[in-house]
Amino acid sequence: QVQLVESGGGLVQAGDSLRLSCAASGRSFSNYNMGWFRQAPGKEREFVAAIRWNVGSIYYADSVKGRFTISRDNAKNTVYLQMNSLKPEDTAAYYCAADVAPFRSSLSKLRGEYEYWGQGTQVTVSS
Repeated sequence: QVQLVESGGGLVQAGDSLRLSCAASGRSFSNYNMGWFRQAPGKEREFVAAIRWNVGSIYYADSVKGRFTISRDNAKNTVYLQMNSLKPEDTAAYYCAADVAPFRSSLSKLRGEYEYWGQGTQVTVSS
């Protein structure tokens, strides 16, 4: 069993920054690719960013490329999402997720490729 707990969400103004954290416990965090997704009201959950287990590869959605940065600290079992230049359209609940299998070389933007999910943290960006 894996537990993922997100934190760091909040209410900010357009142009501000936030850093989300996702603390993992229950299995060998450092062996798994991790992803961030988000879901706005009335919309499908969408991919935001992913990072490989050995930090050798990173993948972003086009909508956040150049503004968001995903990182991880395997010693702390934590993955981060630094969000800069936030826009009102970034408003959503943000979820971290752990890959279905360890040591995978390719990163995925598909929800079905992630087995465990956190409870989400709300990010609201006002204009």
